[in-house]
Amino acid sequence: MDNNQTNNIPKELLVPMKPKEDTSEKISAPSRTFLQNARRAFLKNKLALFSVVALVIIIIMSAIGPSMNEYGQDEQDLTRAKMPARVPVLENISWLGFNGTLSDTFEGQTVEQATNNAYARYDNQEDFIEIEVLNGSEGSAEVKATYNIYDAKDMEDQYFWLGTDTLGRDQWTRLWLGTRVSLLIAFIAAFISLAIGVAYGGIAGFYGGKVDNVMMRILEVLVGIPNLVIILLMMLFLKPGITSIVIALTITGWTGMARIVRGEILKLKSQEYVLAARTLGQSNWKVITKHLLPNISGIIIINTMFNIPDAIFFEAFLSFIGLGITPPDASLGTLINNGFDNLLLYPYMLWFPAILISLIMIAFNLIGDGLRDAFDPKMHK
Repeated sequence: MDNNQTNNIPKELLVPMKPKEDTSEKISAPSRTFLQNARRAFLKNKLALFSVVALVIIIIMSAIGPSMNEYGQDEQDLTRAKMPARVPVLENISWLGFNGTLSDTFEGQTVEQATNNAYARYDNQEDFIEIEVLNGSEGSAEVKATYNIYDAKDMEDQYFWLGTDTLGRDQWTRLWLGTRVSLLIAFIAAFISLAIGVAYGGIAGFYGGKVDNVMMRILEVLVGIPNLVIILLMMLFLKPGITSIVIALTITGWTGMARIVRGEILKLKSQEYVLAARTLGQSNWKVITKHLLPNISGIIIINTMFNIPDAIFFEAFLSFIGLGITPPDASLGTLINNGFDNLLLYPYMLWFPAILISLIMIAFNLIGDGLRDAFDPKMHK
């Protein structure tokens, strides 16, 4: 259509269009900050949320668990030594293993010989031992013996929820006290490592140059010293216990955090917003604390969450080999060590602390994985 034809169109037909909102510029979703997106992504992670709930329950139980019965941590009584777990109500469900009995299989040339082996194993308390013949053939007889030890020791009205150890101490009380000690050591060591590592790495990365070179050479020397060597040296000056373990974990535990923080600071300190802050005359301290550290807070939190289970495992390892918490004090490591010594005859002494430390380690690692995904913008939808 040319201009002459356009001019011939009646003006009545030309109706002006009403302005409409440009739907292409509409915001289809509410605006969220980075932390809001991170929280939203974390809350969608069911495993991480379950781990948080499990950890909260474990922490609460470590605080109130020892006071839930009348037995003290150091209350010894050899007459009740090596008692199996027995829990009210649950004792009626035999397959759960909380019925307060000891059971094992015994072999012999005949059923009678296998039965006598069972009687000898359980102090010849024949009136309280139930025998079930599994194989009655001559030459390879096998029986299953169930020993009602609570009845044999006239303790029908007593309950040890997780059993007792070789000295008759209540395992429930010692388990939660040991968990409290292990968590306390881990959190203290992680907090100190966090403070030192962030400060050291932040200063080295921000100032760079000779300061960075000197600080990194010192850090490399510390990295080369094994933790076990440090704890052995601590034993020469300090008694085995919480203090020596925390010092050993602190001396080299912060080096990984320092390296991560230094690398992130080196990447961010040349960004425009940092240069703008320095141009406006803000001090180095304000630039670090207000602009750099908040932008790497996610990495710091994630690394801390992974450091805590490492500290728990290191404490348990030291206590297991006899260089950590010393008896009569309890930690998860000492309980596992005690259970390991009685594994063949009384496996329940090892099961409960081993299961609990495994749950703690898995929970912290799942939370760390959830936080890592939450703070990764590529994972947000």
